[in-house]
Amino acid sequence: MLLCGPSGSGKSLLAARSGLPVLRLDDFYKEGTDPTLPLVPESSDIDWDHPGSWDADAAVAAITELCRSGRTRVPVYDISLSARTGEEAVDIGRTPLFLAEGIFAAELVARCRELGVLADALCLSRGPVTTFRRRFVRDLRESRKSVPFLLRRGWRLMRQERSVIARQTALGAYACDRDEAMGRLAAAAAGRCATARTAA
Repeated sequence: MLLCGPSGSGKSLLAARSGLPVLRLDDFYKEGTDPTLPLVPESSDIDWDHPGSWDADAAVAAITELCRSGRTRVPVYDISLSARTGEEAVDIGRTPLFLAEGIFAAELVARCRELGVLADALCLSRGPVTTFRRRFVRDLRESRKSVPFLLRRGWRLMRQERSVIARQTALGAYACDRDEAMGRLAAAAAGRCATARTAA
């Protein structure tokens, strides 16, 4: 299962409540020193909301390995440092379904479908104002970036939220609220529990 949505839409909370094993796709961000990182137009800010700030190939490799063997190794990423701080093992055992969540999850829909490992893809949507508030409070609490950066980013993302959701649904994710997402997760889990491990 792939779970995407704007930053602050509640993906991590939903993933935690789902009861499914979770692969955090945010751990596949590039490091802040990477020269290929995209910039916000007319700004010196790194655009951490652009797919180019993220290693899609490594994410697909991890998803595929989890689907095939039930275990993989992934980087541990510190958003406040914009750096990888280590590596950890992810082991889902014999669970036939797991959740891969992150703002760029929709970028993987076509590739996961072609590989035969996609059960469903959801785009969580809660409305621009609600998302702005939740994202800003979370980022302040976790000291993710400086306050001026968070305000600039938050205002930009609030204005772009509808286009973000439009892009993610165009890539194959189904837009829904938290309750509908939980229902689809439960249905997918029930439908896959007797099959071999082939879903992400």
